[in-house]
Amino acid sequence: MEEKRMIKVTVDGAEYAYPQGTPYRTIAADFQDRYPCDILLVNRDGKLCELHKVLDRDCALRMVTAQDKPGIQTYERSAVFLMLKAFYDVAGRENVERVSVEYSLSSAIFILAKGSFMLDQALLDRVEARMRELSAAAKPIEKQSISTDDAVELFRQAGLVHKAQLLSFRINSRVNVYSLDGFVDYFYGYMVPDTSYIRCFGLELYENGFVLRLPTQRDPNRLGDFRPSHKVFQELGQSTLRSQALNASNVAELNTAIAQGGATPLILAHEAMMEKKIGDIAAEIAGRKEVRFVMIAGPSSSGKTTFSHRLCTQLRACGLRPYPIATDNYFVNRDKTPRDENGNYDFEGLGAMDVEQFNRDMVRLLDGETVELPTFNFKKGMREYNGNFLTLGEGDVLVIEGIHCLNDQFTHSLPKQSKYKIYISCLTTLNIDDHNRIPTTDARLLRRIERDARTRGHSAQATIKMWPSVRRGEENNIFPFQDSADMIFNSALIYETALLKPYVQPLLFGVPRDSEEYIEAKRLLKFLNYFLSIPADDVPKTSLMREFIGGGCYQT
Repeated sequence: MEEKRMIKVTVDGAEYAYPQGTPYRTIAADFQDRYPCDILLVNRDGKLCELHKVLDRDCALRMVTAQDKPGIQTYERSAVFLMLKAFYDVAGRENVERVSVEYSLSSAIFILAKGSFMLDQALLDRVEARMRELSAAAKPIEKQSISTDDAVELFRQAGLVHKAQLLSFRINSRVNVYSLDGFVDYFYGYMVPDTSYIRCFGLELYENGFVLRLPTQRDPNRLGDFRPSHKVFQELGQSTLRSQALNASNVAELNTAIAQGGATPLILAHEAMMEKKIGDIAAEIAGRKEVRFVMIAGPSSSGKTTFSHRLCTQLRACGLRPYPIATDNYFVNRDKTPRDENGNYDFEGLGAMDVEQFNRDMVRLLDGETVELPTFNFKKGMREYNGNFLTLGEGDVLVIEGIHCLNDQFTHSLPKQSKYKIYISCLTTLNIDDHNRIPTTDARLLRRIERDARTRGHSAQATIKMWPSVRRGEENNIFPFQDSADMIFNSALIYETALLKPYVQPLLFGVPRDSEEYIEAKRLLKFLNYFLSIPADDVPKTSLMREFIGGGCYQT
């Protein structure tokens, strides 16, 4: 019997030898005691590999757990697969019309299910019990490459029409499908090798569907807290209805519209819906006679600047005179800026703002006084006063945009009735198909990559590298105050990923293969492959998307 060649494997700077053909799962087991949670994938020389793959070359390996972004994404995807298998087992495949994985909601995934069954907690308890039974049995999750035509026919016969429709737009002649104990599905991304890796989950009824509760990247060994924002959930539901009305609730339907020449009507219809929403908000503000401060906050790349401009236009149409104020002008001088745990300036915390000066100025304006407003000189790191005087008259409102605008601590001196607070975010409800959701953070990251490249000269690598820090700031300073808003505004546009694709794709190809950011860039490139492109010709100059791709009529 021929002896297997030994392969050199470097882990954490140390060299080891394994026989050629050794599964990565076997190697991972040798290092598992170094990690507080399961190793779910390996990073082989900058390329992610599933654990069922085998060693075939000298390489450096880095273990990937759920404390890493690709790891927690793999865990979530695998848990969804397990849930679907268990749901069909318990409810009976013949009784299930559709199970659709909708969107993330506070450490959980919101799911809708339709069919001839009673969706109640008793049913979910049985589904969860079946999931635990399958997890305990360590059922293999197997990957198989089949022809695209066969996959389309397979999913069409299974009643997964959108999945079949999606794959019909694939250029590749073959696709990978996953099977679990006879249940076959298609997923965008990697899977764990068997069900024993999926142990932390829970199912609960929520509103008109249910949630699959999951752990967080911060603590993968226990369920994350489930504290959903009811207002955000309501807006997501309304956005889903708008997408359905436009026959574009998933990528397959969007691609079909584009392929059949329907991109322009879709763009104009969604833009009209958004303009109507902004007009409705302006009318509500105008109807509240005591409102003098319109406070706008939202996470990065939500389109806050363009939204503020469009809202001002609608406020003027309602007979009001809006004046924009940027809270950035109320930064404390650089020498008083607090620092974070790494010794870097913390510009995103409330301590970076001169809260008391802001409140004094706003109260004086509210009292009818004339106030000289500051301008922050970012080069010098200090506030300056350059003769920018303002007096509020009847019908005047201040439109104030900034990270802390929903936090009442920031506006503690202003009467509640004088404030109208708006939370804006890109809450995409467009999904790849029924079982593959699009994270809202992906939509914002694509926007940010293009805008940073166009306006700041930043590479996609630089934007991807700083994104985790941006996200931490949002989680600390914006998301906790979502439900304090008077209005939630969803800035996501159905067509935006198809629009951004030709802009962002070349930037992502520029991320070096040997960089840490390459894995994320490659994942985004794979994601973009699902979309047909559309040109920017028919995107209005007032569109929120112009803030990112350029060509807009507002100074952003």
